[in-house]
Amino acid sequence: MANEEINGTPSTGTIPSLSLNDGNSIPQIGLGTWRMDDATARRCVRHAISIGYRHIDTASLYGNEVGVGQGIADAIAAGDVARGDLFVTTKVWNDAHRAADTRRSAGDSLRRLGLDYVDLLLVHWPCPKQGLFAESYGEIMVLRDEGLTRSAGVANFYSDVLDELPEAPAVNQIELHPGLPQDEQVDDDRRRGVVTQSWAPLGRAKQFASGPIADVAAELGRTPAQVTLRWHLQRGLVAIPKSADEGRMAENLGVLDFELSDEHMAAIAGLADPDSRIGGDPRFFGDE
Repeated sequence: MANEEINGTPSTGTIPSLSLNDGNSIPQIGLGTWRMDDATARRCVRHAISIGYRHIDTASLYGNEVGVGQGIADAIAAGDVARGDLFVTTKVWNDAHRAADTRRSAGDSLRRLGLDYVDLLLVHWPCPKQGLFAESYGEIMVLRDEGLTRSAGVANFYSDVLDELPEAPAVNQIELHPGLPQDEQVDDDRRRGVVTQSWAPLGRAKQFASGPIADVAAELGRTPAQVTLRWHLQRGLVAIPKSADEGRMAENLGVLDFELSDEHMAAIAGLADPDSRIGGDPRFFGDE
């Protein structure tokens, strides 16, 4: 996709990657698949790969791993990619934190995906009152050693629970968008050598109509989504915007040939609002 135009959205170069603490690397932009059914996931994953995406994010909870796997298989069969070109993530749900259940969940996910391995396997939420997240992560480490996942990671973790893990994960996937920039957690992850990945990176477009993001977009001739994703990239984060719209998928890749100034970044930083959380608080979610 180097130096070509994707559905009217200019794209320069390939999607950059970040190095992980285990020697692997992760593309900074991926396709999120939350709330896609199997048929939608198959179509979207197939199209996303055809226009240049190489990073696909799903989870056992999403109920669409079959469709995601079919989309990947379609792209490989068409000769668009080889398996090794892709970075595929899935996650272990809250009811599978016992080691044996984590292993079963991973095996079920691989069967649904039709893959021999995933690139990243995450503990989806810590559920701290259960007190089993470290056991689940430890089993993911074993699965990594067995080659069933390339990297071991977590999602929605915070400092206190990260302290209890047997080693620093490769990735911590958390809710992160301009309203919830998670500065302290990003800094904490960085100190540990952990890459921070942003879910809901566009904040469901709640701050796109007016204000700093809209102003910067107008100044640069970009869309608010592109400005927001560029903000993630310049902070050294990985973003996985979810879209089932082919035009928006292409739009989300059009962030590689411009930069935000320090003034732009500062203006967007002013949107931080502790009441803008979209999902559950990880200190309590799953334990209610």
